[in-house]
Amino acid sequence: MLVVACIKQVPDTTQVQIDPVTNTLVREGVPFIVNPYDTHAVEEGLRIRDRFGCRVVAISMGPPNAQASLRKALALGVDMAVLLSDRVFGGADTLATSNVLAAALTKLSTDVEEVGIVLCGKQTIDGDTAQVGPGIATRLGYQQLTLVDRIEDLDLAARRIRVRRKLEGRHEIVESPLPAMLTVVRELNRPRYPRVPQRLAAVDAKIEVWNNQVLKLDEQTIGLKGSPTWVMKIFSPQREKGEILGDGYADPEGTARLLIEKLLAKDALPL
Repeated sequence: MLVVACIKQVPDTTQVQIDPVTNTLVREGVPFIVNPYDTHAVEEGLRIRDRFGCRVVAISMGPPNAQASLRKALALGVDMAVLLSDRVFGGADTLATSNVLAAALTKLSTDVEEVGIVLCGKQTIDGDTAQVGPGIATRLGYQQLTLVDRIEDLDLAARRIRVRRKLEGRHEIVESPLPAMLTVVRELNRPRYPRVPQRLAAVDAKIEVWNNQVLKLDEQTIGLKGSPTWVMKIFSPQREKGEILGDGYADPEGTARLLIEKLLAKDALPL
């Protein structure tokens, strides 16, 4: 059984700037990193491999330089890395992206070994949509387990998995059959560090590169042509500077009155 971790190379959002003229991200000179949530997906795949002997595959869709992120996954110990790269994949929204990833997973199941578990980070730090993982599950008919912060039990013989989901103010235990797609949160695990021999081996390790000649997808369903969502504008949120009102410790009632007056003056408080 294959365990597949989907990873994405993203710009380091701590250093992202926006062009004030074009309202687009300035990518020149901005370093790229592996999406932080996806590192936990890779780690969990390796932990499952350590327990059950499964093979772990890291897969990513992106330009040729996304191989750097896949080499980081190889340095951690994944058994196989696949880059989905083609100009016709460019400009994809979450719908088109999930179409390409689902096709690649189908090819892995057919040509390599049956895929039993797909692991994705709960979201990416550049888009924050949290839609690609569920989109993959929908297209493949996999069980969908989101916001997973613990795998409670995994029975490969019975082909069942039980996980704990992190919800607002509570947890939920869910059991489902395999194959399943899990989106994971940071609390799931603590990613390991690569060892020096693995890092050296990853430099020359083979990365499979699949373009659309391999996947044979209708170009109307992928890339910009297959993306019903278009980003019209990107801008930095503009916030007014804060204001300190009175002394909340010495005169809490007076401070509260000042706050109410301010809100009323801005029509921000219903009468």
